[in-house]
Amino acid sequence: MDSRQTMREHQRYLALIDDLCKKSAENNLVEFKENNYDKELIGKLCSALSNAARIDNADFAYVLWGIRNSDHEIIGTQFNPDEKTVGNQVFQFWLSQWLNPSIAFAFRTVEHPLGKIVILEIPAATSAPVEFGGTAYIRIGSATPKLSDYPDRFRRLIDNMRPYTWEKGIAKSFVTDDEVLELLDYPAYFKLTKQRLPDNRVGIFERLQADQLIFHDVGGYWNISNMGAILFANNLEQFDSSLSRKAVRLIAYDGKNKAATVKHRRDMKKGYANGFEDLINYINTLLPQNEHIGAAFRQVQRLFPEVAIRELIPNALIHQDMTIRGSGPQIELFSDRLEITNPGASLIQPDRMIDLPPRSRNEALASLMRRMDICEEQGSGLDKAIISIELFQLPAPKFLSTDSAMQVILYSPRPFADMTPAERVRACYQHAVIKYLSGERMKNSSLCERFGIESKNAAQASSVIKLALEEGKIKVADTEHPRAGYIPSWA
Repeated sequence: MDSRQTMREHQRYLALIDDLCKKSAENNLVEFKENNYDKELIGKLCSALSNAARIDNADFAYVLWGIRNSDHEIIGTQFNPDEKTVGNQVFQFWLSQWLNPSIAFAFRTVEHPLGKIVILEIPAATSAPVEFGGTAYIRIGSATPKLSDYPDRFRRLIDNMRPYTWEKGIAKSFVTDDEVLELLDYPAYFKLTKQRLPDNRVGIFERLQADQLIFHDVGGYWNISNMGAILFANNLEQFDSSLSRKAVRLIAYDGKNKAATVKHRRDMKKGYANGFEDLINYINTLLPQNEHIGAAFRQVQRLFPEVAIRELIPNALIHQDMTIRGSGPQIELFSDRLEITNPGASLIQPDRMIDLPPRSRNEALASLMRRMDICEEQGSGLDKAIISIELFQLPAPKFLSTDSAMQVILYSPRPFADMTPAERVRACYQHAVIKYLSGERMKNSSLCERFGIESKNAAQASSVIKLALEEGKIKVADTEHPRAGYIPSWA
């Protein structure tokens, strides 16, 4: 940690101390002590304050040594948690063993102008009530009774517990008004959300806060949320590496595999929202042009339909697992395909991604991106992508999911004769899904049109349908009327 960052952290804790000293003596989230050290009491306070913080929807609660409880005067302390032991164990290690589930508490020693202060920072309970020695406690005023004796508070605690949401995490803390406006592309936020740009800072900050892009820190400063940074950062490298590595990476190869020469490589610096058009435009400059002869046109077009790219890339951004550190969305362009990869396994079976409602790990992020028209509501964007690919008569895209990543592959133009049996069946299945979602049924004639097969060669489409039936991808829509067409096997 460089000296400037160390100084900034010191200033933040000074502001935190001043802010906490102003709070009421009956506050459920703060405990003041002078030199009192009792391992059992500290353990109970960790349990009680962690549970109380979750009930109050706060991120942290605190115990401060060196402050007189009666009047909150700073008097300094001799308490040094690093020197305390329990038997032959370091105190902090002992404490962590007695807390269940484990919480990432931390002791901070702060040299305040009026004396040394020790802060115990206690995160709010997340997955279950925090227990000390097998018992859960709660904070009521200055008392720490058993949680089981207060069923109403227990119910509120359980109700307030939700899975961790990455969007609400802190990307950068203790920043000034000027720094917020410097770090975030706030004009892009107002433009994309179709709001008038306020003529004063108060209005700007009210709107940013309302959409959870920023929230108050201590001392009149601000925190920038992960969602604020990942969507609207002017430069993601100005944030922690865990966030900056979520930037979109684009690589273009001069060949069909990664052993080929890299022609272009670019790590996008801007956030997903304010940098989206730049990303799409850059991809378009790299895509070769090709003459497409489709059902509706014959003209020179880029290798892949732009609508497919505009739908599939936001899909990867929204549905990635943000908690996987060290990796982010990646777009790789080869001579014969485009691969879009995002961290995290798909929450939906790949074969059902076209028809099932989307399930996002990042609901707030997805909601805001829909408001900005970067992605579609109810997963209809994927339908549009498949339809555009069919119109271009491209091979069907492939959806692959592993334990750690989700990948979509778009293939360059290839005549029906050069497609593999697996590619033909995949296209047949996706065509049947699109027809079904449109209230229609796939037929031999519609599949011929999808592949660009002339009517005199309709037997080629029939062979694909037969193979798709054998593999259980589709089924006859009406067994009593086989000519009525085909639908997906799950329909």
